[in-house]
Amino acid sequence: MKYKLIALDLDGTLNTDEKTITPKTRDALLRAQQQGLIIALCSARPVPGLYKDMKTLELEKHHGILIAYNGGKILRAEDKEILHQQIFSRGLAIEVLKHLKRYPVTPIIDDGERFYVTDKNGYKVQHECWNNQMECMEVPSLTDCLNFDLVKILMSVRPEELWDILPEVSKPFEDDLVFVRTAPFYIEAMPKGLNKAEGLRRTCELLHISPEQVIAFGDAENDLEMIRFSGRGVAMGNACDALKEAADEITLTNNEDGIAHSLERLL
Repeated sequence: MKYKLIALDLDGTLNTDEKTITPKTRDALLRAQQQGLIIALCSARPVPGLYKDMKTLELEKHHGILIAYNGGKILRAEDKEILHQQIFSRGLAIEVLKHLKRYPVTPIIDDGERFYVTDKNGYKVQHECWNNQMECMEVPSLTDCLNFDLVKILMSVRPEELWDILPEVSKPFEDDLVFVRTAPFYIEAMPKGLNKAEGLRRTCELLHISPEQVIAFGDAENDLEMIRFSGRGVAMGNACDALKEAADEITLTNNEDGIAHSLERLL
């Protein structure tokens, strides 16, 4: 079957460890679009965090799709029209933020334009702002400033503590929310049923594309559903073990043009 859509995770997949797209990978993806394939950037990042790679890959010229917040918001690259959005209950978000005060985590929330934190010097706060090219505002209380809709709650936590903390912070909310490790130092809380595969499924419905016509690339736990959903799921050489086991193939690492290596054969 002819492939019609390429779904790309960003960090650890499309981006090298230096947060760049290599010329070889960029050229391979531009050629794919010239052949008529659509590219969907699928990331846990807020929407502004996708703009740099969107421009590098010229998605605005080729009807590309932006799937942000692990599937929580879907937009057309060309005009930024929101095609779908799923938000947190405001009351539930406040409950989670109050609960997190008991643990050594740094909550980071955003309104789609800027981040809000109680400590600008908190663990990985500046990293997140730089990575997404978004302003950061320090406030006395996240619950008091929450007068906007949330798609997710991000928590930064030291890698050596993450796996011990994850079940503790998630347990009281397991009926309504899913807590996912999205990086060695990040946990994200999202509405249950929200994941990249669901975002990709909605995108496929809008574009009249079947899952079998999708190639998906990823490296982390939050890419698992997307890899399983797609007709061809590709794990990067640097991917976690669970993703490698679920994938149809394992390519080279994000620093070795793994995407280009696979596309040269698949297309």
